[in-house]
Amino acid sequence: MNALRPYDINIAGLENKRYEYDFTSDKSFFQVLEQQLIGDGNVTTHLVLDKSETMIRLDFSIQGSVEQICDRSLDPYDESVDTNRTLYLKFADRNEELTDEIELIERNTQTINVARYIFDFIVLALPMKRLHPRFRATEEDDDEESEGKLIYTSGSTTDADETNEETPAVDPRWEALRKLSNN
Repeated sequence: MNALRPYDINIAGLENKRYEYDFTSDKSFFQVLEQQLIGDGNVTTHLVLDKSETMIRLDFSIQGSVEQICDRSLDPYDESVDTNRTLYLKFADRNEELTDEIELIERNTQTINVARYIFDFIVLALPMKRLHPRFRATEEDDDEESEGKLIYTSGSTTDADETNEETPAVDPRWEALRKLSNN
């Protein structure tokens, strides 16, 4: 039995109206997708499907938690997931992904499988920097301390430089080197 079969929705037999579906994704869901980003988790998805003559609107509401590996300590931890996404499937003569939110599907498509969409939306909801919760407080403190400090400046001028009428005095040693390089 295909573990992703429960995520199939038979759209050929649906009338043009609104439908609601609920899915639960656990460890077997993440393992069957053959990916390495998420090993385990417990996520529930509430899907509202709104079918019309020309398209299908899918509204995903995803909540739960997934297991992540900390980038700093390599310890596993649970990352909470709470996201709402919308996807439009427009009927056309071919299958094609137009944007992140719009896909074309063939008019004679019988079923759609929403498992890959659910997985993609879960991954997009995760932070890029995977930090165990015990490191997050120190990371936020470091960010606050570095706020307001000037770490690096390039040779470009800023608004403050343009408003300052006086030019700062140049160290005489550098001035001597400039004279040498101009010769």
